[in-house]
Amino acid sequence: MSSAFKRFEFSDQMLKAIERINFTHPTLVQERVIPKVFKRENVVAQSETGSGKSHSFLLPIVHEIDTDKSHTQSVILAPTRELAKQLYQMTNELLESFPEISAAAFIGGTDIERDVQKASKSPHIVIGTPTRIKDLRDKGGLHLHAVESLVIDEADLMIDLGFLDQIDSISSTVSDSCQFLVFSATIPEALRIFLRKYIGETEIIIIDQPKNKASIHYSLVPVKGDDKAGKVLALTKEITPYIGLIFANSKDRADELFEYLNSNGVNVGLFHGGLKPRERTKEIRKIRDLEYVWVVASDLAARGLDIDGASHVINFDIPKDIEFFTHRVGRVGRGEYKGNAITLYTPDEEYLVNALEGKGYHFSHEDLRKGELVEIKSRTQRAKRKRQEDNLENQLSHRVKKPKKVKPGYRRKMKYELDTLKKQERMKHAKSKKKKR
Repeated sequence: MSSAFKRFEFSDQMLKAIERINFTHPTLVQERVIPKVFKRENVVAQSETGSGKSHSFLLPIVHEIDTDKSHTQSVILAPTRELAKQLYQMTNELLESFPEISAAAFIGGTDIERDVQKASKSPHIVIGTPTRIKDLRDKGGLHLHAVESLVIDEADLMIDLGFLDQIDSISSTVSDSCQFLVFSATIPEALRIFLRKYIGETEIIIIDQPKNKASIHYSLVPVKGDDKAGKVLALTKEITPYIGLIFANSKDRADELFEYLNSNGVNVGLFHGGLKPRERTKEIRKIRDLEYVWVVASDLAARGLDIDGASHVINFDIPKDIEFFTHRVGRVGRGEYKGNAITLYTPDEEYLVNALEGKGYHFSHEDLRKGELVEIKSRTQRAKRKRQEDNLENQLSHRVKKPKKVKPGYRRKMKYELDTLKKQERMKHAKSKKKKR
């Protein structure tokens, strides 16, 4: 039995459920959130992808459901249909040990009248997207006045996707005693205003995940000019991942890269917010059935899609928002698995690499040589060497005299003389260093 979870005073039934899903020890976010949920306190937690936050609220919510009550007791809001489905799946895994508890998912893209009928049966736990939950409430199918806990998952993404008005409307329906459980990777100002409105001043639980997880190897690969697509193609030809994710900064960039890789024989799928609901569902099924080796994706997949077993991430573009980088690389190296995160960069993206390093990421400078990624000189060393070469050239150029009468080939002759002088200076410098040693 999962003895490490006994400290939370879970019932034996719940401990057996935890054991069935192969949990052995609580994560940091679970350690800090579960006791507060049990105390009926409001929770605001800032935690990144892969920290175990979903079960930090699912475990206590399922444990506290009172089956003698016939109304909906908990509502869990997710920003995307895919994430809502995943939360529903996680909930059902737990409910295999609690057959008396009912749960339902409402995500849109389906017959709303059928959802109204399903909601009217008052499932103990309701999971869904904000728009569909609000629509069901407005149609009278879902009653929220007696809800005891309201979870807002990936709150900052909710705001980015424009769901704040719907969440505000839903939150205004629940009773004053309803417990709010809010989880977000960042706490933007719009979210702070919402929090002050509904739960007042509350401590924000900040879970600082180490930026350089030991389970992930971070590669930084230079690309000259505008040949990123060619570099990605070369990588996909040499690397065989369990599942590999390639992230682009926009739907258009993802589409272009997908077409390029697909036309060059790469077994690749595509996933972004521009796909129709049915297409997204179809792609997710193919991804999970391992029909693709690589998947080109937008940042929707970094936040709204959980792919078990991903082994490689390639950042085709470096995101402007560093938090998205964290979510992307968080797809790999989870649990006991190792992962590889490969980031391509061009000279004009040096400032983004600086920002990542400033946030605590440490990279191995590598490039593709004879079919494998091998270590190369760091970008700072290469830049320093170039500056030294430029300085040396400036110092020596005056010693190469331009002929009074310009003859054919004079430029080549001057360059040869300058290169000879530079070579002599480097040899002098090397001998000087040798003597000092």
